[in-house]
Amino acid sequence: MPEVKVMFTREEVGRAVERLATDIRRDYRGKNPLLVGILKGSFVLLADLVRSLNIPLELDFAKLSSYGCATETSGKVRVLYRLTTPVKGRHVIVIEDIIDTGLTVSCFLEALRRRKPASLKLCALLEKPARRRTPITIDYLGFSVPDKFIVGYGLDCDEKYRYLPDVCYLEEVCGAP
Repeated sequence: MPEVKVMFTREEVGRAVERLATDIRRDYRGKNPLLVGILKGSFVLLADLVRSLNIPLELDFAKLSSYGCATETSGKVRVLYRLTTPVKGRHVIVIEDIIDTGLTVSCFLEALRRRKPASLKLCALLEKPARRRTPITIDYLGFSVPDKFIVGYGLDCDEKYRYLPDVCYLEEVCGAP
């Protein structure tokens, strides 16, 4: 089993979520935004964010895949679960756990733009700038992290470690020899 090390404690993550909520609340008061959680990794962040926002909003979810069972992106984005809420004319905030290469979320944002939302923003708890392969603007960001395999707080490695309350990293990637 790979060794797990804490990068950000649950308290540090909580403060970051509060900061994100404060910024979003300020920008969207009176606008009833649609928050779109990207499954599965964003579910913990989204739940904490919704509780902290304390403003009228709606939720929907999308499930995207560019990894499959691998730890490196395939470069091909598949939509496994589509939004059921119309986005035309809505203020949409996409909620992501981590922005790595940026390819998956970039494709998803472009697809949403074609549906003509009133505004479209991206919120991510984490970003790995060292792995970015496409330019992407993160409007609401918790932390930048080094190029390590991140788990915990909803992020997984082969469906393991999501339950960890802290943001952690693995000394070696699960499944590696």
